[in-house]
Amino acid sequence: MAKNEVLIAGGGIGGLAMALTLHQIGVPCRVFEAVEDLRPLGVGINLQPNAVRELFDLGIERADLDRIGLPIREWALLGLRGQEAYAEPRGEEAGYNWPQYAVHRGRLQMLLLAKVRERLGAEAVVLGARVTGYDQTADGVTARIERAGGATETATGRLLIGADGLHSAIRAQMYPDQPPIQWGGAVMWRGTTRTRPLRSGSSFLGLGTSRHRMVLYPISHPDAEGLVLMNWIAEVTVDNSAGWRSGDWNRKVTHDEFVHHFAGWEFDWLDVPALLRSTPDVWEYPMIDRDPVPSWQDGRIALIGDAAHVMYPTGSNGASQAIIDARILGAKMLERGVAPAALADYDAELCEKVSALVLRNRGAGPFALLNLIDERCGGEFDDIDAVVSPREKADLMSVYKTAAGFAIQTLNAAPPTIPPGARVGATAAG
Repeated sequence: MAKNEVLIAGGGIGGLAMALTLHQIGVPCRVFEAVEDLRPLGVGINLQPNAVRELFDLGIERADLDRIGLPIREWALLGLRGQEAYAEPRGEEAGYNWPQYAVHRGRLQMLLLAKVRERLGAEAVVLGARVTGYDQTADGVTARIERAGGATETATGRLLIGADGLHSAIRAQMYPDQPPIQWGGAVMWRGTTRTRPLRSGSSFLGLGTSRHRMVLYPISHPDAEGLVLMNWIAEVTVDNSAGWRSGDWNRKVTHDEFVHHFAGWEFDWLDVPALLRSTPDVWEYPMIDRDPVPSWQDGRIALIGDAAHVMYPTGSNGASQAIIDARILGAKMLERGVAPAALADYDAELCEKVSALVLRNRGAGPFALLNLIDERCGGEFDDIDAVVSPREKADLMSVYKTAAGFAIQTLNAAPPTIPPGARVGATAAG
């Protein structure tokens, strides 16, 4: 393998976005993915306008995203009786220059994988190859790799990017004494089912209270019968003093194990128990994250995506931030070369800011309004403006958008992260 390559540990959304970015700026790279057979696993995720902008700049087209999801037009929070507490337009309808997309996570990964193989070649992604650690010198880095059959090998390169997720071996080597995974007590059940669209037809809905809620949004355009594939998350918060009760981080469950939590959630526009029971496959997850670390860099190694900042999915920005990480890291290489200096600038720009976002999401992120409503009226209200003023609601949402990097005016006015046609010079320092 060429010593001038950038090595990427992990073939998820962040790792593949990193590979596409490096190819765009003329930097050779190779992705090592532990899974032997990548398949479109997972459920729905949201891509905020700042991330969609970056995908467009990578040559991912609207038609590509429309095949795996649809633009979200509205974001709304609803009280325990299903009445509206807050609603706002999203994406282009809110004034952004780019849409917000709800997509199937696995299908997005497959789309990015296909683009990497098309542009970089089939050999650019090595499957069944887990990066277990690294060694570095002043001149380069060596990744230690374990193949699916148990054999071990190494690969050398100029830099190593750890995009290896929640259980990152790269992060574990950087921080061998890092605290364990943090579980705050929220349990999520997730699934997708065919149903009629709600409200605007492509609305992101949060329903309930801060400790007992549903999230629903479609991840497909309507079919010939007018049905969409609805992604849903059902969540309750329990006592976490004894730790997570299961050794599984994602477990397939029966309907009877959780639907009772939502008995009585029947409205003239939605029957929640019926929706949940109509879902063929349901998976249980603890809502988890990790405590932030002081730096994402160790010399020639840097972390991106969940390896750097796994966060509660309350702000719909985990995948978006992984894409942003890759793009900003690419921009720093344009400025500083394929060298530790670029990783240091990336770390300085994002680590502290995104670590604060991780902690903000523990406090419910943009769902903080539900906390406030719960505190003031237990989620039951007739006139929401008498509970939380319109100004309070607007301020809560504005603060979160700014923290998450998608304030409208700032994003619309920002120049491209990577200028069109920009390439790293052939003599860039390494």
